[in-house]
Amino acid sequence: MSSLPPALDFAKAEEAICDKWAEEGTFKTQDKLGKERGDEEFTFYDGPPFATGLPHYGHILAGTIKDVVTRHAVMSGKHVERRAGWDCHGLPVEYEIDQKLNITHRDQVLEMGIDKYNETCRSIVTRYTKEWESTVTRLGRWIDFENDYKTMDPTFMESVWWVFRQLFDKDLVYQGYKVMPFSMACGTPLSNFEAGLNYKDVRDPAVVVNFPLAGDEAVAFVAWTTTPWTLPSNIALCVHPTMDYVKIEDKKTGNKYVLSKGRLPQLYPIMNNKKKWKPDKAGEHFEVLDSMKGADLVGKQYKPIFDYFVGTPGSDQYFRVVSDNYVTDDAGTGIVHQAPAFGEDDYRVCLAHGVIAKGEDLPCPVDGNGCFTEQVPPVAGKNVKDADDTLIKLLKESGRLVQKDNLDHSYPFCWRSDTPLIYKAVPSWFIKVEEIRDKIVANNNKTYWVPNQVKEGRFHNWLVDARDWAVSRNRFWGTPIPIWASEDMSEVVCIGSIDELADLSGVRVDDLHRETVDKIEIPSKKNPGTVLRRIDEVFDCWFESGSMPYAQQHYPFENKERFEKGFPADFIAEGLDQTRGWFYTLMVLATALFDKPAFKNLIVNGLVLAGDGKKMSKRLKNYPDPNLVISKYGADALRLYLINSPVVRAESLKFQEAGVLSVVKEVFLPLYNAFRFFLQNVERWEESSGKFVPSVHKVKATTNATDIWISAATQGLIKYVHEEMAAYRLYTVMPALVTFVTQLTNWYVRLNRDRLKGLEGDDAEAEAETGLQVLYDVLLDVTMLMAPFTPFITEYFYQELRKMQPSYKDRADGGGASNPVMPGKSDSVHYLPLPKYDESRLNEEAVQAMEALQAIVELGRNAREKRNISLRTPIKSVVVVLRNPSQVVVDGITGPLKTYILSELNAWDFQVIPKENEHDWVTLSLIPDFKILGKKLGKNMKAAKAKITGLTHDEAVAALDSGSLEVEGVAINTKTEVVSKLSFSKESEEWEATPSQEGDIVVAIDCTQDEAILSAGKSRELINHVQQLRKAAGLDLKDTVEVFFDEEEGIASTENAVAMNVSLFVNKFKGNVPLPKKFAPSWSVPLRSDNVEVGGSKVEVAICRPALVAKNGLPDSVSLFLSIVDPATVDAGATMSCTVDGTSHSVKEGEDFWLSAAAKVKATKAVSYL
Repeated sequence: MSSLPPALDFAKAEEAICDKWAEEGTFKTQDKLGKERGDEEFTFYDGPPFATGLPHYGHILAGTIKDVVTRHAVMSGKHVERRAGWDCHGLPVEYEIDQKLNITHRDQVLEMGIDKYNETCRSIVTRYTKEWESTVTRLGRWIDFENDYKTMDPTFMESVWWVFRQLFDKDLVYQGYKVMPFSMACGTPLSNFEAGLNYKDVRDPAVVVNFPLAGDEAVAFVAWTTTPWTLPSNIALCVHPTMDYVKIEDKKTGNKYVLSKGRLPQLYPIMNNKKKWKPDKAGEHFEVLDSMKGADLVGKQYKPIFDYFVGTPGSDQYFRVVSDNYVTDDAGTGIVHQAPAFGEDDYRVCLAHGVIAKGEDLPCPVDGNGCFTEQVPPVAGKNVKDADDTLIKLLKESGRLVQKDNLDHSYPFCWRSDTPLIYKAVPSWFIKVEEIRDKIVANNNKTYWVPNQVKEGRFHNWLVDARDWAVSRNRFWGTPIPIWASEDMSEVVCIGSIDELADLSGVRVDDLHRETVDKIEIPSKKNPGTVLRRIDEVFDCWFESGSMPYAQQHYPFENKERFEKGFPADFIAEGLDQTRGWFYTLMVLATALFDKPAFKNLIVNGLVLAGDGKKMSKRLKNYPDPNLVISKYGADALRLYLINSPVVRAESLKFQEAGVLSVVKEVFLPLYNAFRFFLQNVERWEESSGKFVPSVHKVKATTNATDIWISAATQGLIKYVHEEMAAYRLYTVMPALVTFVTQLTNWYVRLNRDRLKGLEGDDAEAEAETGLQVLYDVLLDVTMLMAPFTPFITEYFYQELRKMQPSYKDRADGGGASNPVMPGKSDSVHYLPLPKYDESRLNEEAVQAMEALQAIVELGRNAREKRNISLRTPIKSVVVVLRNPSQVVVDGITGPLKTYILSELNAWDFQVIPKENEHDWVTLSLIPDFKILGKKLGKNMKAAKAKITGLTHDEAVAALDSGSLEVEGVAINTKTEVVSKLSFSKESEEWEATPSQEGDIVVAIDCTQDEAILSAGKSRELINHVQQLRKAAGLDLKDTVEVFFDEEEGIASTENAVAMNVSLFVNKFKGNVPLPKKFAPSWSVPLRSDNVEVGGSKVEVAICRPALVAKNGLPDSVSLFLSIVDPATVDAGATMSCTVDGTSHSVKEGEDFWLSAAAKVKATKAVSYL
């Protein structure tokens, strides 16, 4: 066991464990064991990622959260199906193929054939699945890649058809127009989410255009726009109903304009110059002829800018003023030109005012590639962005251009093609979300989110304003929308299954992509002799991912009972960006289908950013490769770094590689060192005491205060983790686990180091065993408890810990992979159930006493640092003042914990000052809590502050004891409305003190230095040097050495220190007190030596292999014989015989030779101190 390496390469150890899991099928076995036991099902949905790119930190983070929760569920007695899924359809795939095949127009796809195009798409969708599997598996995430689902599978697609058919039958589907972000390069609409991914600063033309009033063309409305290309499609103007508008006459031109009163600076920019502009100058530029509210303008008609849509169907409602509150006066003229085909608000407002009607054609002279059609002859065939100059020229020539300028602003670009987006009305198939919006909101209220503010804030706000959802895309690689219709749409059939399609068409298919189903015709029932053909569109891939709960199980065609039993899902998790994506589509479809939420519990993670706070970018290479980070530090370190950060509270994380390294240094290295130390000491104990067998009975029977504390802390941790994980609060669990590791390694193990080595107490080995039993119990519990979070290091620990269990022998012949599972027998920690807390071992009093000890030690060390006193130099006394401590705490730190405080602070005496004597050491002062009392006292606060802070020590004590204090006639609660602080007040040079930050503890140390103190400090220094030499020599704890030192001639500083602290060395070195070098036998073999400083003096210190030491005057031949005998083979008082050169000799231990130099020096009284 002690063969464990001094420093573990965590990453390499993890790789070996990965190989072991793969070889033994550990994940499959865990799943099998749960099924055999009939564990209750815990339903988990994994949102499908695209496999066209490699996993990044966002995927790793979400995957880690999912893995932690599902592992925890399994170890809590649940069975969790964990299937990998892949999003295969949609724009990301098509865009790559378009780039590869140099496709810029959808006609090119039709020319090459949809079948060839889709086959090319199919060829890349699983391109990186092996890389995903490799990274995800290496991360320690257990998910089933063999039994995965793909959104392009016919079974998945058939269930998507079924979902749509249910909505169709419920009259939740209609065809209409939707203004959407539109990629001209990709020829397809994008979601709002996608449109927000790539904003750039651009310069666009900004024009003000006039719209003469019908019947009074001398007066014109003026509107401002940064998209002149939309003006040919203008059919209305919008004002704000309550905004003030004016009719003015321009002094320079005589033109009369109507615009917002607050937006006059748009026409007269000098008004923005506060230095040059004075209100009395207005008359030089314009005259106000009339004032009105926006509502007064509603219904007025105007002369169109262009006549391209005059006289078209529905145009009798065009070219009039409407109103809406979305109009603002922070830019433009307060009058917004409306082109409903190219603006979401324009479409909404025109629809609301009857300018256009749902489902009817719109003026939209722009094709699917962003080029003008023949409807606008002057710019036909031109891209809209290239048409601006031509249109502005036409406006100028017709006298409609009032002003031209440029505007620098942020504008959305396509995240795939990096080209400008436009907003465009697209004929779409819609789900009536608005009709079921209240139900969706109600179902959201049934769900539990972490953090809750995302549910009640961002997501709720999105739901209450939810619009009808356009689910169709004019693309090729996707699930075809299963609607067959007549050419005039008078007969429409929605198909819900492959069987139904076969029944109606006579054609049975085994694939549902466009190349297969587009050619299928269904005979018309209304008009015999004619046929119905499938419409052109495919589903938005968000509709597919929202259907995954049903489609991954091929519901309702298979797994009907199983699905319905496990729906809604117990748990899902994804990033904050999915509030308008997957979370939304899941909720909409589940409500529409079953009037239920799709999930019960949800963890939302924030974004992982580059270290500089910017978005991670492959192009900028501003983040380290995840695979390199894992191979350098290990997956556990990366997992712990990510889930012990603000990102699990839906906040952003600036990724720092140094943060992963710090997890290794501050958590795993100390934990591994403590674990290795434990194993070494078990092995040492077993050499003299027999087989170590774990015993919870012995753990419970311990009377050692630190044992009781660490056991209580462990049980408290187990209880806390169960409670917090039940509430899905990873952000509280991880800090608690990390803090506990620090408590275990920095406090329990350090405080008990000598005890665990068998160097403490009258019955040292019995004490050692008790400590080792407690440490084993804690390590096993923590190993099991941390297994879902850090699956590798816990597996590593478990494989060592299990060997000590009596059931370890039952692992053979498949026993380790069978039920019932138990520590020792079971082949993996991940087969075991999580530990349950033992209420009988919870002990809040022991925890409080230990917290007091730790505070005292930290403050005492701080006081030492102030006086620059090394920890190796003892101090005479430590004095502590505690503000209202419980008697349990006082009894603890002055009783069983006192020796630990003395040891940690290297002090000779420790006392807690009783309350009645506090005034001799400290002053208690009170400070008002300004947040609370400021509101309560108002203008009297200043006087109250003076009175409260001016109280004497005794007055402050009395105020706290009574619980109240009257100030300026107002009763103040001294428990909740003031803060108390203790400060050291004893005036004496020999004392140094440090108060706690909270002001409730003061620790003072006696800094007096005398010969006894200094010699003890030197002894500590010598012990430290010896321990460093042992470490450098690679010695184990059980290895015995003799220590010799050599000082400069005439100096006996080190020897004097040893002489004054013999008992210290006897305890540390098992009786082998360091001796001057002159006492070492000539045959002594140094294992390691070094020239060091002890108390400022140069000393050579050597550790030597134990050797027998001969009596002075013994024949050289006999001494030579003794020099080759191992002392470990000789008993005390033994007689040995030897023959040298024919002469027999008999020598006796204790008379003619001794087992060590120290034994000889003591027996011969060569020095007075032994």
